[in-house]
Amino acid sequence: MKPTLVVLAAGMGSRYGGLKQIDPVGPDGEVILDYSVYDAIRAGFGKVVFVIRRDIEEAFRSVIGDTYANKIQVEYAFQELTDLPQGFSVPEGRAKPWGTVHAMLAAGDILNEPFGVINADDFYGPGSFQLLADALVKRESNRSDYVLVGFQLANTVSEHGTVSRGVCSVDDSGNLSTVVECHDIHPVETGISLGHPEGTRIVDGTQTVSMNTWGFTPDLLDRSAVGFKAFLETLSNPLKGEYYIPNVVQEGIDAGDIQVEVLSSPESWLGVTYPEDKPLVCEGLQKLHDKGIYPSPLWG
Repeated sequence: MKPTLVVLAAGMGSRYGGLKQIDPVGPDGEVILDYSVYDAIRAGFGKVVFVIRRDIEEAFRSVIGDTYANKIQVEYAFQELTDLPQGFSVPEGRAKPWGTVHAMLAAGDILNEPFGVINADDFYGPGSFQLLADALVKRESNRSDYVLVGFQLANTVSEHGTVSRGVCSVDDSGNLSTVVECHDIHPVETGISLGHPEGTRIVDGTQTVSMNTWGFTPDLLDRSAVGFKAFLETLSNPLKGEYYIPNVVQEGIDAGDIQVEVLSSPESWLGVTYPEDKPLVCEGLQKLHDKGIYPSPLWG
């Protein structure tokens, strides 16, 4: 059975100022997501599931989904603010989504095979998808045995503002020990400033970070549902609190219930977090086309 790719595409990209998932960046008008789906197809994924909001459905389908209709099986799931476990309701004044675990759970009814999870607005490169697909095929009959394709921190920052990353530590067996969600990350003269929960620190940028390039088996969905309910029961910030994939993964590692193999991507990450990032992404993609890694136009 071929693995499925889950694309988290519900965000509007408020800092960027628009629906950046459909903003052209390739030499022939390609969007970042075009490259992810193209790479996923040639890596061996058999289906793609887009997790979006209903209010962007029409624009997303017309610009994104229809492009792939005859190339790979395409399905949609909808992240709804009101989609909560029985007994819970949306706090008054809450507008912010519930986080990446909530988005992933929106696709739960569609996922019956090992699946990868990525962001819609990040370029991961063909090698990342090949690593992910190969690892998921090996896990077809396994449970609670996951994978993370990690990137080097220095290659994932923006010169135009702060970013958030899951900073990882890896044990001697190559498995994930901790993944800590850090914020306010930006370059400084002496390295990279990292907004760690235990206090800001300066690091050299060689650290492995998660860019939400995960590989899971379907049993994670049950674990995530339990974790999300526990998160809601202890919600300390009703208006802005979110439950992230690294949270549920870390909880499983701490409990000794799961293991996550960490693979290092050979690729250079590209992403548009701020409008000023776009020219660098366009330049990087043009170079990949010039080298013949991608055809022009991408979809022929």
